[in-house]
Amino acid sequence: MFKQYKLKNFRFQLIIYMCALTIIGIFVIGSARPDLQPKQILGFGIALCIMTAVALIDYSFLMKFPWVYYAAMIVLLLMVELWGKNVNGAQRWLAIGGEDSGITIQPSEFAKLAIVAFFAYFFTKYLENLNTPRIIFTAFALVGVPLIFILKQPDLSTTICTAVIFIALLFIAGLSYKIIVAVLAVAIPVFIVFFTYIVQLAKSTTADVPYQLERVMAWLYPDDQRWASKALQQKNSIMAIGSGQLWGKGLNNSEATSMLNANYILEPQTDFIFAVIGEELGFLGCFIILLLLFLTVIECIIIGSKAKDLQGKLFCCGMATWIGFQSFVNIAVNTGVFPNTGVPLPFVSYGLSSVIAIYIGMGFVINIGLQPKKY
Repeated sequence: MFKQYKLKNFRFQLIIYMCALTIIGIFVIGSARPDLQPKQILGFGIALCIMTAVALIDYSFLMKFPWVYYAAMIVLLLMVELWGKNVNGAQRWLAIGGEDSGITIQPSEFAKLAIVAFFAYFFTKYLENLNTPRIIFTAFALVGVPLIFILKQPDLSTTICTAVIFIALLFIAGLSYKIIVAVLAVAIPVFIVFFTYIVQLAKSTTADVPYQLERVMAWLYPDDQRWASKALQQKNSIMAIGSGQLWGKGLNNSEATSMLNANYILEPQTDFIFAVIGEELGFLGCFIILLLLFLTVIECIIIGSKAKDLQGKLFCCGMATWIGFQSFVNIAVNTGVFPNTGVPLPFVSYGLSSVIAIYIGMGFVINIGLQPKKY
């Protein structure tokens, strides 16, 4: 369970990148929502303690319980379905100890971690038969259960992020290129035709459309009067980022022209925290965040490439996909490149579940780095 580790294998730079991101996030959260800053500091402290404990335990031991992680994930998601806390029409949280005074957790964040751990085990165990219909079908069936639960919350953005993590793990494990090409050859044209049909249908009908489609239409036609109100959030985000220019307006500024101070940025502590960074820390602050996220992803990939076994490699690459893809989506939404969809910026956005889950995963990565393969 515990081993003697060599200090030279400890990736101190990875800890620095992660902590720097979270500390910057704490300051920005304090500017956006001062009442939430103490909670984020507490979450950061808890996350660091858990990550340290996990980093000192041999990951080979921790990976002996994949079905426990999978079962726990399903149970938590089922509990959300049955007794979850509803906020603005979304039932994604579990309130422990009472909705007002208790602790609120978001199981879908821990589901990402469970998916990474479980399929790192699953694809390693069935590596020789990975490209057989039975194993592929089984893998999709296993991942389909939690994805359906998350989608029903509803939480399309987290569903997509989790699905991308699974697909990345499947690809890295060694899925045949013939299967990949065949699936893409069918999926891409079908998606284009379906997307075009849905957009045209939404344009021609006067009836209400699902909120996910409203966001897509607002992204495609931001100046159309029908969708203008839905596009306002992203327009304000882009204006806030641009108004920060090079150096930004400063944290906790009192400028009357601030989009944040005028309450034009909704969810500034979570989904649109990058807009606050752009406005208050400017281009320089945005660049530092992007650089730190990029370096964190690269560190995960480097550690994975030196892992002593495939299980460790897959886990590191799963974490790299999680951080990289979710960061890309969050920033793309804030800058208007993608339709509005709510995902937190890893390490930076407010959310104790998000911070703790991702730090636990990084504890695994650190331990994998402490046991590189021998040449």
